[in-house]
Amino acid sequence: MSEPVISLQQVAKSYRLYDHDFDRIREIVTGKSRHKQLVALEDITFDVQPGEVVGVVGKNGAGKSTLLKILANTMQPSSGSVVIKGRVAALLELGASFHPEMSGHDNIYLNCSIQGLSKAETDAIYADIINFSGISEFIHQPVKTYSTGMFVRLAFSIATHIDPDILIIDEALSVGDGVFARRSFDRIMEFKRSGKTIFFCSHSLYQVEALCDRVLWLERGRIRSAGDPARVVTEYGEFLRMESSMQENLETVQHEDNPQPVKIIPKSEIPRILDVAVTVDGHVAKAHQVKSGRSLLAITVRFHPGENLPLPSLGIAFTGGDGRILSSVGTVNDGLVLRVDNQGIGSATVEFAEFPLLKGNYNIDIYLMCEQGLHIYEAVTQAAELNVEQVGLARGIVNLPHLWNS
Repeated sequence: MSEPVISLQQVAKSYRLYDHDFDRIREIVTGKSRHKQLVALEDITFDVQPGEVVGVVGKNGAGKSTLLKILANTMQPSSGSVVIKGRVAALLELGASFHPEMSGHDNIYLNCSIQGLSKAETDAIYADIINFSGISEFIHQPVKTYSTGMFVRLAFSIATHIDPDILIIDEALSVGDGVFARRSFDRIMEFKRSGKTIFFCSHSLYQVEALCDRVLWLERGRIRSAGDPARVVTEYGEFLRMESSMQENLETVQHEDNPQPVKIIPKSEIPRILDVAVTVDGHVAKAHQVKSGRSLLAITVRFHPGENLPLPSLGIAFTGGDGRILSSVGTVNDGLVLRVDNQGIGSATVEFAEFPLLKGNYNIDIYLMCEQGLHIYEAVTQAAELNVEQVGLARGIVNLPHLWNS
């Protein structure tokens, strides 16, 4: 095994909290403690090998951002050792490294110089940074006038053009339009294929599992679990669902009587869903009565494939009332390549004969994704509601195919 590019040994970070600013002075003068200790990280130890993509998951306040700041060298640990080999580029707080009064042009040179690039090296990549960000007409305006999307475009473009050995991303790709999100996704995949080391922090468990080689789950400043993405993401998802269930028992949860499908329409340059038709035993509707083990469910999705992009893929998920994904299917996983007709419109239908879910209320969510089934272009949640009835006393969620022998 090669030498790690990142090595943390018993790293801890704590903060002093004061009820009043004057308590700091009192503490210095009197020598008596007037602060409370907040432990953000404790006993964090791990190594990262060159080319690894490491995901970080955890609730808000678990210590994820503190860990990433330490890795980015924008914060020092209270104790422990941190060894990082190579140039690090980080996308943490949006625009944190930008000077608001300076133009985008000047901030490019400022950020590149902070990363150790000379003016000549920055000159060589300047045009590529602007072209990728897509904000050339605003590049000489103060960044304080930029929108959130413009901030993330410029920050991401700078971070990925300085040729870092290690890229740290903290939810930065959740901002911006669909076209830029796709380009950013392609850029990250280029980094992964070229053997760069990536730290990826996100609340999107699907993307964490799909992109990462290893996942760290932080809870209250400690590593609660680490290892195989599928295992850690499943453990963390179950933890969130149990916590949510306990919270619902303590609070009154209000639901809309007739929730409407949430549909986000991106720009025309990228793939988009045109319509979804859900039929049960030949009847089209938004809400269905379904007979478990008897009804035929068919889902048809029509889509526009976008412009100058590989044909997209489709994913369909069945969710319970708590939002938990009970089952899913996808064209990538099933080896199906989608097609378009003479008018350039795509369509695909998936059928579920003798629908296997047992009694209960379920929703169908539709996802139009990239050709690899990783990047989500558009989602239609609650595309249809299924009220499943059953005959017999079987318990659980699904009726598994089985055969008795005696």
